[in-house]
Amino acid sequence: MRSEERTSSLAAPGTPGADARHGSWRREFPGEESSVPAARAWARGLLAVRLAPATLDDVVLLLSEVVTNAVSHSDSGRTAGGRVTVHVTRDREAVHVEVTDDGSATSVPAVRVPEADSDGGRGLWLVDLLATAWGSHHDDEAGRSVWFEVAEQPG
Repeated sequence: MRSEERTSSLAAPGTPGADARHGSWRREFPGEESSVPAARAWARGLLAVRLAPATLDDVVLLLSEVVTNAVSHSDSGRTAGGRVTVHVTRDREAVHVEVTDDGSATSVPAVRVPEADSDGGRGLWLVDLLATAWGSHHDDEAGRSVWFEVAEQPG
């Protein structure tokens, strides 16, 4: 299955309040480790001209952590044909990112305080630390989603 990308503008060009920096994008990635850098590169390409560098760095870091968790801890990475969907929305004040995976019967998103010498376990801890807001929800048909929002930082 090919990855899917849909792009739409929040305001039509030429209308009051329209700004090329705003929009909504969606893309599907395979549930495999190679999707982490692919999702990171995709988001950076979309947002590099739309965000201040500090905001962009935070968004890309958090996206990388959430996609890594989706691939590592959900059925998306454990079953053949598993998928991870990334939906990015940019408005005037913030960037909202939602990552949807195939869910898991054995784990739920949870913040853990990482051990200093641990190689992992920092994903949602970083999201909790850097995001303006975040959360998760489960839908029996759509799967599990983890979302976060990062407020625009001055440039």
